Amino acid sequence: MAKHIINIAGVGASPYFSQAVKAGTNIYLSGIVGIDAKTGQIEGPSIQDQTRQSIENCRNILLSAGATLDDVVEVQVLLAQPCDFAEMNEEYCKHFPANPPARSVCKLGVEIDGLLVSIKMTACL
Repeated sequence: MAKHIINIAGVGASPYFSQAVKAGTNIYLSGIVGIDAKTGQIEGPSIQDQTRQSIENCRNILLSAGATLDDVVEVQVLLAQPCDFAEMNEEYCKHFPANPPARSVCKLGVEIDGLLVSIKMTACL
């Protein structure tokens, strides 16, 4: 099974990981943060702003791999501050209103100034 590396412009990049890897019918997204493609900065100071942008960035990566949020089977949300869960969940539910994927929520292990959330996804075509 061939694997294809997926990286798109504007959502943050690193030489240390791929934004996503497509292997067969599965697409594995790395922890994607809420970077605004227009400014290159973390979107907004609130967990809702950053969750919305992170999911939008995930959506754009999935689209480049031929998938949509409807193809997502698992999500892992990493929160810098676990007390932000309710507000993150409020925004998250807007993007998965019916038949949501399996999900876990954990504490983000690294501290990056201003970063509140990172979201990992797995999709299956």
